[in-house]
Amino acid sequence: MCTLLYMKQDFDAIKDGLDEDRCAYILADCACLNLRKASRAITQMYDEALKPTGLRSTQLPVLVTLVSAGQTTVNYLAEDLVMDRTSLSRLLRPLVASGLIEMAPGRDRRTRELSITAAGSQRVAAAFPMWDRVQNIVLDRLGQRRLQDLIDDLSVAAALSDK
Repeated sequence: MCTLLYMKQDFDAIKDGLDEDRCAYILADCACLNLRKASRAITQMYDEALKPTGLRSTQLPVLVTLVSAGQTTVNYLAEDLVMDRTSLSRLLRPLVASGLIEMAPGRDRRTRELSITAAGSQRVAAAFPMWDRVQNIVLDRLGQRRLQDLIDDLSVAAALSDK
């Protein structure tokens, strides 16, 4: 009981030092917070639409990138998707285990080559109508111009991480 009382007093002392206007500003104007909120909302829509395929909205871009790029390295894919290698490796594991992606040793021992399998191509083809459905919902709600402006703006924002 005493510990809880001290913790509450400590929290109250800390809270008294906080600038509530600053917190309100962060909630309203923080690029990271607002992008993540929008991302979660859109991700939920696409995840729900793709559920019948067994794919998640995070997995489909990996597969379509491999369809477009052909065989590529883990490093290139991570760079293209603006992901760190560790996160990408976690994302790839179930795709490799389910036979949708093939991973093979690269030209040197430090690289891994990725390619989509026939089963992966079939899964992408099965996902297209579901993706189209949710994409059209997003398009209807935002409008073509706003969606294109959003995509353009997000491309600029994604390039902020380029070194």
